Amino acid sequence: MPVSPLPAIYETLTAELRELLPDRSGVIDAHTHLGADEDGQTLELASLIAMLDELDPAAHACVFPLHDPQRRPAYRTPNDRVLAWAAQAEGRLFPFCRLDPADHAVAEGERCLALGARGIKLHPRAQAFGFETPAARAIFELAGEARVPILIHAGRGMPPMDPLADLALRYPEVVLILAHGAIADQGMFATRLAGHPSIYYDTSCFSAVDLIELFARVPAERIVFASDPPYGRPLGGLHQALRVAAYAGLDHAERAALAGGTIRAVLERRPPATPSPPRVAQIRPASGRLRRVEGYLLMGLGAVSAGGPPLVAARALPAVALARAACRDPEPGTVGAELERIDALLAGAEELIGRDGDAGRPAFGLLLAAATIAATAPV
Repeated sequence: MPVSPLPAIYETLTAELRELLPDRSGVIDAHTHLGADEDGQTLELASLIAMLDELDPAAHACVFPLHDPQRRPAYRTPNDRVLAWAAQAEGRLFPFCRLDPADHAVAEGERCLALGARGIKLHPRAQAFGFETPAARAIFELAGEARVPILIHAGRGMPPMDPLADLALRYPEVVLILAHGAIADQGMFATRLAGHPSIYYDTSCFSAVDLIELFARVPAERIVFASDPPYGRPLGGLHQALRVAAYAGLDHAERAALAGGTIRAVLERRPPATPSPPRVAQIRPASGRLRRVEGYLLMGLGAVSAGGPPLVAARALPAVALARAACRDPEPGTVGAELERIDALLAGAEELIGRDGDAGRPAFGLLLAAATIAATAPV
């Protein structure tokens, strides 16, 4: 998938990123893919590097295969491709191997780790497995012995994930990164694994509300930036993560840790930072005007994402119209500047969609940014 150039309106987001994190050379996206997926998505090495370059020419990423049609046997072919692409990327990519517990997972994991893999990726929805099995325990034992992290899909499409919490508590030495803010069971994980020494959560979510609540439930020192390409884009993902981090009161050093320092410590097998109490209050003031805008935009984002790839941003237009109507409030109160900025982003999204009904990710990214601003504006 080639990377389309970002429209000029994205400059407002990149300008804000420069304020939120002036030095982005240490950024590491903890959740990216390369290759092909059965759902039709693809991402080439050059395209992923171009996405990272939008953040900084020194930005890095952890990378693993998609749900590749050529995954049998044991994900060997996709894993070899990712290892080779990482070698070509001159140190900018940290390869993880993807494993299927039902298909010689330990042998493939041992092979890939010997070839330089820095972690393991598990996708229990795509591979249709649970965590109550000897095969899952064997993968945890492998990760513990090799001292590498396991990144696990914990987003949409999952049943209650208590068995994974059981396994994590059985192997507290294993570093786990729960993807997508652990939205599949965020409250359960935050509660049951509160004392676990090695649990991290990545920020690859569509909804800023999920990330705000994550900061209300877990230590900031256990949250790592991620954007999930090709389904997300690092620039938009980092904007969302840093907006929420600023809302949570993180200072520049703490934002730098979220953006890359924390996951780098994991990859370098350094001890985790001492956790602090969650930064966001569980009961929070809100602007009704912004909540209306946010609610409509979440409806629009849901309409786009529910259709599955490719993203057809035009599905969001009815909700965008409602959000823009809410922005045209003649008495905006204290949030007039935010409503004006959101409206400009939505106008840009409408223009992109009108120019190309399948504007896809650039327009979707503007909707995501607008919803994030609505959720994180100070009141």
